[in-house]
Amino acid sequence: MNRRTTLKLFVAGAAVATVTACAPMMQQQQDIVDIAAGNPDFSTLVTAVKAAGLVDTLKGPGPFTVFAPTNEAFAALPPGTVENLLKPENKDQLVKVLTYHVAAGTYPAAALAGKTGTIKTVEGQNMHVNGTDGVKVNNATVTTADIMASNGVIHVIDKVLLPPM
Repeated sequence: MNRRTTLKLFVAGAAVATVTACAPMMQQQQDIVDIAAGNPDFSTLVTAVKAAGLVDTLKGPGPFTVFAPTNEAFAALPPGTVENLLKPENKDQLVKVLTYHVAAGTYPAAALAGKTGTIKTVEGQNMHVNGTDGVKVNNATVTTADIMASNGVIHVIDKVLLPPM
């Protein structure tokens, strides 16, 4: 081999090593907020999270399990409910509702399947979980499970959960 060929092979090898070393950084998972913001079915939820001032919390290290209602779930609430919750004067109530959808820790569907019980929410109260026929939380059904995020897991639900008063 001459010097030119050796140099080309060295440079090519260094480039491959650099790309391989950087690949894990380029493929990092998104956090819960980024995933929700990137899905148009969660636009109402994202608007509410922003209005409640919970973006930084849900971008934090967690881990969190979020039971995320879709736009359709929010639309099924009585007329005016979402609009009222989004008003600045109702921020405390909005925070209560949203944090009732979040549990500290990671609860993948496999950990819930075949079991019944309760999970303590970040809001402070328990939600009832029934994993004996699919997974239900209170009166909502998990329609898509295990959307993995860098700081937890998202389960899509078909109803908005309201904390007991």
